[in-house]
Amino acid sequence: MLRKFRDILLLSPALLVLDASWYMPVENRDPWKEYQVAHIPGALFFDLDGIVDRTTDLPHMLPSEEAFAAAISELDIKNQDKVIVYDGKGFFSAPRVWWMFRVFGHKKVWVLDGGLPQWQASGFNVEKASPDDDAVLKSIAANRAVKRVYNGEQTNTISFQTEFQPNLFWALEKVAQNVTAKTYQQIDARAKGRFDGVAPEPREGVRSGHIPGSVCVPFPEMFDGAPPSLLLPADELRRKFQHAGISLDRPIVVTCGSGVTACILALGLYRIGKRDVPVYDGSWTEWEGQSDSDYPKVTAPGTA
Repeated sequence: MLRKFRDILLLSPALLVLDASWYMPVENRDPWKEYQVAHIPGALFFDLDGIVDRTTDLPHMLPSEEAFAAAISELDIKNQDKVIVYDGKGFFSAPRVWWMFRVFGHKKVWVLDGGLPQWQASGFNVEKASPDDDAVLKSIAANRAVKRVYNGEQTNTISFQTEFQPNLFWALEKVAQNVTAKTYQQIDARAKGRFDGVAPEPREGVRSGHIPGSVCVPFPEMFDGAPPSLLLPADELRRKFQHAGISLDRPIVVTCGSGVTACILALGLYRIGKRDVPVYDGSWTEWEGQSDSDYPKVTAPGTA
């Protein structure tokens, strides 16, 4: 399958590849530098910390429609293009960009199974990028376009048209309503220790714990466990969710620490036919920062 994708990539000008690598701050990895050292030939870099909502301090929140359209236009991606997204871990941040495109109405988007590690393990070539390469300049222009939109400045012609899909996006108040109504099953993608409130969050000043009524399905449960990580077949994914007590006949919303790994669960659910699963964008980082009286939390005994 990967070899077929490689051959199509070489022949199809309407198939665009995005390197959407992103890493937790504690990992001390720079995805932009790593992209310039080695990426799939022809891939553009999608900056998860650059193409964001610049009106909030929350990390990598979904940008406005205008900002997303301006950035994607600078990357020279058209509505008729097919987009393949990958990342440097195999399965980590690429599903977030897959979800972003879908939220803004672009259906021709896929995640490369196994990402860059699987590509390299298969013996395929990678390429470097120099500062004056067209791909580098496009990525820089995309970030600048987002800044211009939020600064109220004029942008270049926007060629990518968006159509917001509200069924795929949840904000804080929607989750608060669901905590009471319990209409949607809430699945949290974080590790069990963080979910239970006994292991620390990676962000300073954020308590661990979870939103009341949530169920923990750690995102690595979606993979086959053998590096490089590959997404499990549909029947195995179904068993994972059912084992966690999730009814696949009822609606589901997914969350995590900051809206990245929740998209891995959304992708796993998409594979088994759940195509309209919303992601809580602010996730635990936003929820934990609200008042406990208005936005209750489940934390470990003895935590402040």
